[in-house]
This record gives sequence, C-alpha cells and structure tokens, in this order.
Amino acid sequence: MIARFFINHPIFAWVISLIIMLAGALSIKNLGIEQYPDIAPPTIEISATYSGASPKAIENSITQVIEQELRGLDGLLYFSSTSGSGSSTINVVFEKGIDPDIAQVQVNNKVQQILPRLPEDVRKEGVSVVKAQSDYLMIFSIHDESGESSENDISDYMISNLKDGLARVDGVGGVELFGAEYAMRIWLDPKKLKSYNLMPSDINREIMIQNTQASGGSIGARPQINNQELNADVVSRTKLENKREFEDIVIKSNLNGANVLLSDVAKVELGSQDYSFILKVNGYQASGVGIKLSSGANAVETAKKVKEYISSFENNLPNGYIISYPYDTTIFIEASIKEVVKTLFEAIVLVVIVMFVFLNSWRATIIPAVAVPVVLLGTFAILNFLGFTINSLTMFAMVLSIGLLVDDAIVVVENVERNMREKNLLAKEATIIAMSEITSALIGVATVLSVVFLPMIFFSGSTGIIYKQFAVTIISSMVLSVVVAITLSPAICATFLKPHNPNTKDSGPIVWFNKKFDNLTRKYKMSIFNFVNKPLKWMTAYVAIVAITILLFLKLPTGFVPSEDQGDLMLQFTLPIGASATRSENVEKTIRDYFLTEEKNNVNSTFTIVGFTFAGNGQNGGLGFIGLKNWSERSGAENKADEIAQRAMIAFTDNNSKYFIRDAEVYVMNPSSIPGLGNSEGFEFRLQAGAKMSRKELLEAKNSLLEKVKSSQIIVGARVEGTEETHQLKLNYDKKKIYSLGLSYEDIDNTLSSAWAGNYVNDFIDKSRVKRVYIQADAQYRAKPEDLYQWNVRNKENKMVSFEEFTNISWEPTEKSLTRYNGLASYLFQGQANYGVSSGVAMDEMERLAKANNPDTNYSWSGLSYQEKLSGGQAIYLYSLSLIVIFLCLAALYESWSIPFSVLLAVPLGIIGAVISVYFRDLNNDVYFQVALLTTIGLVAKNAILIIEFVENAYKSGKPLIKSAIEGASLRFRPIIMTSLAFIAGIIPLAISSGAGANSRISIGTGIIGGTLTGTILAIFYVPLMFILIKKTFARK
Repeated sequence: MIARFFINHPIFAWVISLIIMLAGALSIKNLGIEQYPDIAPPTIEISATYSGASPKAIENSITQVIEQELRGLDGLLYFSSTSGSGSSTINVVFEKGIDPDIAQVQVNNKVQQILPRLPEDVRKEGVSVVKAQSDYLMIFSIHDESGESSENDISDYMISNLKDGLARVDGVGGVELFGAEYAMRIWLDPKKLKSYNLMPSDINREIMIQNTQASGGSIGARPQINNQELNADVVSRTKLENKREFEDIVIKSNLNGANVLLSDVAKVELGSQDYSFILKVNGYQASGVGIKLSSGANAVETAKKVKEYISSFENNLPNGYIISYPYDTTIFIEASIKEVVKTLFEAIVLVVIVMFVFLNSWRATIIPAVAVPVVLLGTFAILNFLGFTINSLTMFAMVLSIGLLVDDAIVVVENVERNMREKNLLAKEATIIAMSEITSALIGVATVLSVVFLPMIFFSGSTGIIYKQFAVTIISSMVLSVVVAITLSPAICATFLKPHNPNTKDSGPIVWFNKKFDNLTRKYKMSIFNFVNKPLKWMTAYVAIVAITILLFLKLPTGFVPSEDQGDLMLQFTLPIGASATRSENVEKTIRDYFLTEEKNNVNSTFTIVGFTFAGNGQNGGLGFIGLKNWSERSGAENKADEIAQRAMIAFTDNNSKYFIRDAEVYVMNPSSIPGLGNSEGFEFRLQAGAKMSRKELLEAKNSLLEKVKSSQIIVGARVEGTEETHQLKLNYDKKKIYSLGLSYEDIDNTLSSAWAGNYVNDFIDKSRVKRVYIQADAQYRAKPEDLYQWNVRNKENKMVSFEEFTNISWEPTEKSLTRYNGLASYLFQGQANYGVSSGVAMDEMERLAKANNPDTNYSWSGLSYQEKLSGGQAIYLYSLSLIVIFLCLAALYESWSIPFSVLLAVPLGIIGAVISVYFRDLNNDVYFQVALLTTIGLVAKNAILIIEFVENAYKSGKPLIKSAIEGASLRFRPIIMTSLAFIAGIIPLAISSGAGANSRISIGTGIIGGTLTGTILAIFYVPLMFILIKKTFARK
C-alpha cells in the first residue's frame, strides 16, 4: 500500500510536498496575467486605399478581386469585407489553433498574386496585410490644456515621436491613428490654371521632377587615374523641405523668359495629411492612437510595455500637453483578477472554519488545511509547464478546487479519527487501517472528478479554449489532491493526531454541536430506513424531479458569457447622410456635456472622435469612449455600467430631456466581453443574398427587416452598420463630344481625380522626417456640384476645354458602404438584447424575423454571436461525453456494471438545484453555467461513490442488502455533509461577488451552490435506494 510507505517515512512525504510548493512559487513569477486566454480566432486584416473611388468602384475593382483569391486557405473560418469611399477592408478569420503567423503568410501570398490586377493608384499606396483584432486593447491620447496647439500640431507631434515606436512594441498588432501628421498641401486654383493653359497633371509632373533626390555620383571613384588625390560625393538636387521652396517650383516658362511658379496657380501650405477626424478629450483638442493586440499576445504584458515606452517621453512633452489613456482594457483585467484572488483567500478561510467546526480539533483541521497551499502551488507549476496564464478562467477553477481538494484530506482525517475513537487505536495504527479502507475510494473519487472535465479538453474553437482552461486546472488540482491525500495527509495523521481519551470530556460549543449532529445522524438513519422501504413512492418523486429538471433547463435563456461592467462605455452616433462635421461636433458636445455633468460622479473622462465610426469614416458620425470611475467609487446597482448606459440612451432620446438629440441616432454600449470577438456587447447578424438575388433586392429585404427588428420588444439598439442610403453625384460624359473636342479620357480622369479627390504626389522632408505632398482643388472650387464646370482639360490643339462642354450632372442613389460575407453581398445587423433579456433569446428573435421577412435570403452569425451558437451546440455533447466517461471509469475501477448506474442515477439530483438557482436568479445558460453543471455532476458522483464504497464493503461482508445500505450511508453521513458544506463555503464568495468581473463569478457560483445543496440533500437518501434497486435488478438477471 502506497500510503503505508509514507506513514513510515513522513519526512519523505514532506520533501515531496515542499518540492511541489517550491516549483509552484517559482512558476507564479513566470505566468502572464490576462482576463481571458487567447480565445479569439486569428484574424488577418487586408486593407487597401483608392482615393476618391466610390464604394461600388472599390467593391468591383479591389474587394471582389481579393476575395476571389481567398478560397483554399488552410483553416479558413469565414471572411467579411467593407467597401467604403476610398477604402477596402477585408477581415479573414481562421479556426482557433491556426498559427497567426502562418495565416498571415498564407493571406499575404494570395494578395501578392492579385496585385497586378489592382488599379495602379492602389498599388502605389500599397495593400496592407496585418495580424490584428477588430477591437482595441487601449487608446492612448495627448491633449493640450493650454489651448495653444491645434489638432494638427498634436497629431504631428504624436506621429513624429511616438507612433512608429508604438508599432514596434512587442505584442502590438496594429496602431490606428486618429489624426494625421503634417503634409505639404498644394491647393489648386482652376481659373489661374486655365489662364496659364495648365492642368493638374502638369503640376503633378513638375513637383515629381523638381522635388526629388538625384544621385550625383562621386569625384575620383574607382577605377581612377594615377595619383588621384581627391575622392568626394557629388550632390545635385535634394528633396524640398519647406513651403517657400515649393512655392518657387517652376511650372512653366514662357517664350519671353517669364516663369510660372507654383505659387502663381496654387496656394501652398503646411497642412494636414488627413482632415477626416476631430478629436476631443474632455473638450480639449487632442490626438489619439488606437492600439490593437496582436493575435496570441498577452494583453497585460503588452499594455505594460506600451506604457513604459510612452512614459519615456513624458518629461519632454511640449508645454500644456497631457498624456492620458481614455480607454484601457487592462485596468478591468487586473481588477477582475485581483477580485478572484481575493475570493480565493476568502474561500480558504471559510473552508477552514467549516472543517474546524466538524472536526472539533485544531490538530485535525491543520491537516486538510496544509493540503491547500501544496495543491494550489502545484497547480500553478503545472499551468506554467503547459504554457497557460493566470486568467479569470484558471482562477475560477482554483476557487472551485478549494472545496474539492480539501475533501480528500478531510476524508482521510475523519476516517483516521473514527478508527482511533471507535477502536481505541494509536494514530499510526488507525491511519494504516483507515487508508486501507478508503484509498480505493479516494482514487475513484479523483478519477471521477477528473474524467468529468476530461472531455472539455478535446473541444475545439473559442469555447473549447474556455473549457480547456477550466478542465486542465481542475484536473491538475484533483490529481495533486489525491497525491497529497495518500502521501502527506496520512503521514501527518500518523505523527500529529493524538489518541482519543475517553476520560476527557469536551465542553462548550463543541459538545453542543456534536450532540446536535449525532441526533441529526440518528434521525437520518431512521429516515433512510423508511425511505428505502418505500421505493415506489420515492422513485415516482425521482421521475418528477427529472421531468422538472428538463422543463426548467429548456426554459433557461441562453448566452455565451455574462456581460460585465468593465469600467468603460462605448458610444457611436450617426447623423443623416450629408450632415457636415459642424453638425456632428454639436452632437458630440451634447453627449460630452451629459456625461461630464449629469454623470460626473460616475465618469472620469470622455474621448470622442468626430468623423470615425466602426462602420467607416464620414463627417456625419462619431465614436466615443467614456471612462468610468473605479468600481469602488460606483457602489450601488444604479451606478453599474449597464444602468449608466441606459440612462444616457433615455436622455438622448427623450423629447423632454435637455440633452435630447433630434437628428442623430446614438448608441451607448458596453465593450465586448471577450477581446477580439467584436467591438461591443450585442449580436452580429449577417443577412446574405440568396441565389441570383441582386444587391437591390437584398437592400429592400434589409430595409424591411430593420423595421421589424426596431419594432421588436426583445431587441434594442438595432442598426445596420454603414449602409445609410444616400445619393452620389453622377457625371455623364458625352463620348462623341469628347473625341470631337480632341480630349483624352486619361486627361479627364486625372484632372477630376486630382482636383476633387486629391492626389498624393511624392514626399518631402520636414524636421528630418519624410512626409507627403498632395495636390487638390482649393475648398471653394469643390464646394458645389456646379464647381465642376470651373475645371478645364487641355485638348490636342492645346486649348482648354471646360467640363461643361462635354459633361452633364445628375444624382443617383447609393450606399455609404457595401459589405460582403464569405464572398456574398450582405448587411451587418447589430443590436443588443433588451434589458432583462438574454442574448440567446435576442438571437432567436433575429432568426425568426429574418425567416419571416424574406425566405429567399440567407443569414449567418459572426464574432461573439458565432461563438455563442457554437457553444450551445457543443453543450449536449459535452454533458453526454462526461457521463459516458464517468460510467466507463467506474465500471473499470469497481469491476461492476451496477455501481456506475447507482452513481449516474444520482446526477439529476444535483442538476435540478443548479437549474433552479440559476432560473430564479435570472441568469443564463452560458459557458460558466455549463462548467457549474459539470462541477455539480462531479460532486454528486463523488458523494455517491463515498456512500456506495462503504455500502458495498458492508454487503460483501455478508450483511443484508438493506442493512448494508443503511449502515454505509449513516457511516458516511457526517463526512459527506462536512465536505459538501466546506465546498459550498468555498463557493459562497463567488456567488455573492461584486466589483470588476462580478457577473461571471456570480454565474458560476450560483449554479454550483444550488447543485451542491440539492445534490447532497437528495443524494444521501436516493443513493442507498438506487444501490438497493440496482443490486436487486442485476441479481435477478
């Protein structure tokens, strides 16, 4: 017997345990910290720019060309694309487990193959292929409280000094700038161009020629003449460096020797490379950078490195510049992990208290208490070896393990003390006898608890990653727990426990408790006698329990993971198409004023961007990040993020509110629960075109479905991202006139593109940094449709011809952006479940409405919704596999088919408690509930095994079946109640959590406590009855 060896060699047992603890202590320093492991599937983002092109032109010339080459990628899950004005973005999502670097190489190879088919201007700008997530790890900003700097000044400082370095920080997957650095802007005047017989292409050509770095070679380069004494480089022309040098560019020289300079036909200024965004931090002019996490990178470590890099610049900032982090997901990550660690220690204290109450001895209590640090530190060592991290999932599993891991040691101590008391033995002798009685049961329990979670390891996808974190942690704890229970615990029992002295009389609370519990045990023994003698009555009740369990389980609303108060809110607002930036700024000010005034006790900061939304860029919209105060400063349910968001939505939509926003749609929402699976809470529903369905027909289906969704009482905040219908100016060329006037389409397109879209020419040098040169029409010559007629094209006869002579204009309907999903035209619907409604119910409602709206359309889910659908489908397989594996393990361990049936029939007795507790607490059937259910199954099975082990031994000794069942159950009554209460005590801190990440802890804790209560109370009656009935049934066969 293994235990006997360690009973005789206690120092050996201590050495093994100390080595385990030392390995764990060293491992903790190496374990990374994050909210979740890398759950999001690898995403590769392809982006291309085609200045001035319409969404339709982008879709036809770039997006579809690239999409057609994406077929055949290894591990491809799905891809989606957005074609907007001047840009194309394609997100290629791979299965979890695919190496992000390999995925990037695959996609990049595909893109390189089709580059020759893309427009020249696109190739010139370049096609980007990067590893990135769709959401931000953090946003870093600089604002000027002195009011002396413009937005361009701040942006240029940030780009020149910080942006490139940020992109090189390890773990950063992408750096998205909200702002732009300086650029040399050439603002063309069409009237002056015409007077000098010039076109924009002439300006473009001369800038290219005169703003260049020419190689002059060198004097005396080898091979050289004999006695060559001089060697020096020759410099001829260099890139221009300032406004004056550009103004002096010679565009044309007349026959009389007079020169036409660039300043004669254009206004030259050092302006911004991009005028798309207006940023404010608490109302101050600002610039910001959105930092995305690279696939597979550790969030906390990456954020730490980013802040270290930025902090190195703080002492050298210009006067009035302030660095801030208006959005930082790692604050919530670290806070939630601290809360779980706090819960872990609370669980340990509560478990120790329960053990002391039942064991009545501090000596006996110390023994299972010693097991806690050994097992926990050993588990950290295993996690480090397997490459895991300290995250919410592994820490939840640690908390669950507290109650489970002390069970084995409690069983050892309780059985040793019983033998010492009943047989009047010394500690060592009692320990040897006790271990011979329970070693097989300990191994059986550990095996069952481990195999309950074992199937979770083999599930794929993002849900499989969550399952695996729990499974590996709990299995590691269980294995270490049984190792300690058969090595260290018996060694300590044999040397540390004192023999029972019959002459010693206990007094006080201990006597009172023991008398009460002994009385309870006697009543239990009488009750079990009556119970097992009325099998028909109680088996009928059992069938009712199973039926109620199934009905309530089916009624549970579904979800993926609970929505959390992450200490931030996000908002997005959209005005009608065509609304100017000025109108958007007015909306932004109203929103900012509301949060900084009405919610000043809950809000730290506002960071807003006019001109940028997740659906694309445009003057008629904006995005905001609202930084909330610490959770400790926002006590009370009314100050949680969801409640703050709901109040804001009411304020912006209520006609009687002073903050009512009449002409804009505003959405305030929580960030996504899981990084990388969407930008915010809510669903992502893709309405797709059916076979032979046109974009116009799909548009009609989209509009009608959106009306239905907005009228639903289950869904709120419904919107279709970036698909606002608008009108675009259509230029209708007269082909015959074009040729009769001696014009070329190339000159016409170049003139229009340069004047109205703007054209990147080449680069210049500003403060030792390379920056861009752009030519474009001055604002007053591209303000109205009729301004087109002020522009001219030179014909073959060297005469200037106005656009008016060969063009007429009209308006035609279009969309702001065009989206596709898996190569098909689609629309992205987003929204949230109404207050008190689960995400699963909202998703079911979307599917129902879509099917009723137009049966010819198809639909798919993406982001977090895709994973939620996947997890729901996997749950039934998970439960089934766990039960099958438990049955097979027990059959093998006990060489019996009857014992496994006795154990498994007890499982519904725990499930009903888990379901009822979650149902009446208005929680969801999500991933955490699934873990809670499996934990309940394991705990109920453990208690059943402990009872059946003793019942079986009594029955094999020759006692009658019913008497064996009653005696065995009565014998295990006290340890089962003790271990179950200890386990519940360890879970209570989870179920009553508050603060960062509380909803997840409540979800898992509530289900386990409910399941443990009913699983213990009902199983101590039903397991003996099941054993009797099954034994009789198998005996007849």
